[in-house]
Amino acid sequence: MAEVVVALAWLAYFALHSLLADMRIKQRVEQHWPGCMPGYRLAYNTLALLLLIPILVLVHGADRDWLWQWTGLAAWLANGLATASLVLFLTVSRAYAMDEFLGLRQWRERTGDDGQAFTISVLHRFVRHPWYSLGLILLWTRDMNPPLLVSALAITVYLIVGSRLEERSLVMRFGEAYRRYMERVPGLVPLPWKFLSTSDAERLMHPATPDQE
Repeated sequence: MAEVVVALAWLAYFALHSLLADMRIKQRVEQHWPGCMPGYRLAYNTLALLLLIPILVLVHGADRDWLWQWTGLAAWLANGLATASLVLFLTVSRAYAMDEFLGLRQWRERTGDDGQAFTISVLHRFVRHPWYSLGLILLWTRDMNPPLLVSALAITVYLIVGSRLEERSLVMRFGEAYRRYMERVPGLVPLPWKFLSTSDAERLMHPATPDQE
């Protein structure tokens, strides 16, 4: 029964998360309550964090036998991958304007505009959603009991589906540059034969004007 409750909790969380991130909802808020827009992203992130707490308490509070636990060499490998993922996660964070990502800049400047430019970091040259990819590594290198496994499966499905929904907004925002980026770089799983060189990434981020050509 605990696993069913966990699954329903994640389903409700992801549904609300996606709904509030939808461009149509943001446009409706901007149309009817424009004064709320400077705090929209900050409130969105704060709500996402607060609603995550009871789910984590539910998942980790369930007394269930382990399905598997990493031991010996496998534990070293799993923890090594998790540590490397955390380091890379922080590295990728430098490519973002984190105060804007969190909504602090919008609140501080009283603007509803998310004005971050199209940025391709080192890891973005190999995979379009490095945070999601690294998050999946962190997720699946942990010991698993039934509630944790249900959570891992739910989060994995959401990241796959959510990344595609997110890219609709990115195409609307960045247009042809992002479409070309999607053609050249895989979404979540890096492929050795499919990546951008440094120069190709620069050309996508800073396309030449007709005068420059």
